[in-house]
Amino acid sequence: QDAEVIRTRDPQRLAQCDVVVDVGGEYDPARHRYDHHQRSFTQSMRCLRPDKPWSTKLSSAGLVYCHFGAQILSSLLGQPEDGPVVTTLYDKLYENFVEEIDAVDNG
Repeated sequence: QDAEVIRTRDPQRLAQCDVVVDVGGEYDPARHRYDHHQRSFTQSMRCLRPDKPWSTKLSSAGLVYCHFGAQILSSLLGQPEDGPVVTTLYDKLYENFVEEIDAVDNG
């Protein structure tokens, strides 16, 4: 809620950020780094969540959704994160919206 959004590619500024999305050249969820621009990056929803069927390479938006989507939906809906409502909505939103962003962003 109190986040400050900074738009930069300056590595020194990025190093000071709590979360970095779509820049920085690294994917490291433990450090909250969500970039998909490395040549070696091949992650899909199915790779990161084997219970999910989608094999489209994730964009940074897809990475953020993969890691935080259920938590956000749970908070917005007041439903358990692992409950059927959140699970169904998470899957439908990915399949019908976020996956398209992933596909377009990755060519």
